[in-house]
Amino acid sequence: MKVTETKLKGCFILQPRVFEDERGYFYESYNHKAFCEAIGEEVNFVQDNQSFSKKGVLRGLHFQKGEHAQAKLVRVLEGCVLDVAVDLRKDSETYGQHVSVELTSDNKKQLFIPRGFAHGFVVLSDTAQFFYKCDNYYNQEAEDGILFSDKELNINWYLPFEELIISEKDLILLELSKQKTQS
Repeated sequence: MKVTETKLKGCFILQPRVFEDERGYFYESYNHKAFCEAIGEEVNFVQDNQSFSKKGVLRGLHFQKGEHAQAKLVRVLEGCVLDVAVDLRKDSETYGQHVSVELTSDNKKQLFIPRGFAHGFVVLSDTAQFFYKCDNYYNQEAEDGILFSDKELNINWYLPFEELIISEKDLILLELSKQKTQS
């Protein structure tokens, strides 16, 4: 597995070794020991989530507050998404900065997003199956988010606004500068 730390400390891109032949391919998508050694931290995932979305669906930017904060290991099982992580750690040198990574079923890349980050993605292919592990259980009272179009974040979502499909809940999220507390 090739592991590359992004410009955001603690946020990593993971590229598995893929074994291909005329039958297809095989790769180890997750190995707890190898993963923890690679990122230099013990992370215990307790919940797996999966979503299916069509082109233009934008989910995010979401996070869990306080003791319910979640680290995530995300990947795409089918299709292509632009995945985005935003550093919300107020004591971080990269607070308010983001990274964007194309995750596809072909490149098999994964993104590890530590606690203290907001996360979102937009589907670039006709459809996509998105899968992620969380190190903490979901808590509805702790959920929050940042407006995807926050001008200070200036995220390029690759698709024009009129092609985006966004939930009502995500459309009314606040910009980062208007957040009272961050995780």
